[in-house]
Amino acid sequence: MYLGMLVETAAADELYANPLHPYTQVLLSNALPAHPDDVREEVILKGEVPSAFNPPPGCRFHPRCEYATAECRAQQPALRVLADGHGVRCHHPVDADRDA
Repeated sequence: MYLGMLVETAAADELYANPLHPYTQVLLSNALPAHPDDVREEVILKGEVPSAFNPPPGCRFHPRCEYATAECRAQQPALRVLADGHGVRCHHPVDADRDA
């Protein structure tokens, strides 16, 4: 969830192994690793969190997303459900080659 909008849904193992939404990737990169020897690159979001009472037009995450385009700023993405049941609300999911 980001600003009250569901951005990604999947079985837990699938979500942790293959996050598709940029916000999910940021969340997981900043979570404690399952094992102390696991190393992850911490991702820091730029900008301020938009108001939940007055969310931005288009994708709610676009003001902080490194992949945002004009389409993201103008149009709210629909929840796209892939063949394996993994759902993502993003115009440009990180793994765009998967079957929808």
